[in-house]
Amino acid sequence: MTDYLADIAWSYDNVAVSYAERVVDGADLEVESFDLVASLAGDRLVLDVGCGPGRTTALLASRELDVVGIDLSPGMIEVARRDHPGLDFRVGSMTALDLPDGSVGGIVSWWSIIHLPRDVVPTAFAEFHRVLAPGGVLLVGFHVGDESTHKTSGYGGHPMNIHVHRWTADALTAVAEDAGFTPSPLTFTADDRLLFRK
Repeated sequence: MTDYLADIAWSYDNVAVSYAERVVDGADLEVESFDLVASLAGDRLVLDVGCGPGRTTALLASRELDVVGIDLSPGMIEVARRDHPGLDFRVGSMTALDLPDGSVGGIVSWWSIIHLPRDVVPTAFAEFHRVLAPGGVLLVGFHVGDESTHKTSGYGGHPMNIHVHRWTADALTAVAEDAGFTPSPLTFTADDRLLFRK
């Protein structure tokens, strides 16, 4: 495993239990965002990429979506399976999705691209584009800005070794367009999420 992927997995393994205990309430804007994904993805498979302890996967599943949660951290997947035993969770990387071309109707990347090095994000978007069926939808949540920080602990003081990269909407849209996506004309009431169509 590439060093930065190993660092991300190790960091979230360390905080998996405490993260699940602390990150429990979602913003009202998640309702708007996930309802939109449900309306656009139809009855096709939806991926929650970087699913963490499965909270967002469960919210998507509550909309009667066929959803799979994928995360790099085995510890996070263990917690997700514990807390949401009826759902499908898998260890995997968004940079190399173990799914056939054109096999999913929607992808939610909910504040999960933020730890990838900037020059690797295009690889993730290329994978998203590859596995999405024509007309499929990609919803991306991200921290707004252009700076990067190094996080060495979190969620109760547990050790971490990850970087947090902020993005502007224009910069992220350029990455998506280079991967073949079209920005959706639909807009959100917050500027920290974007919607794209294949």
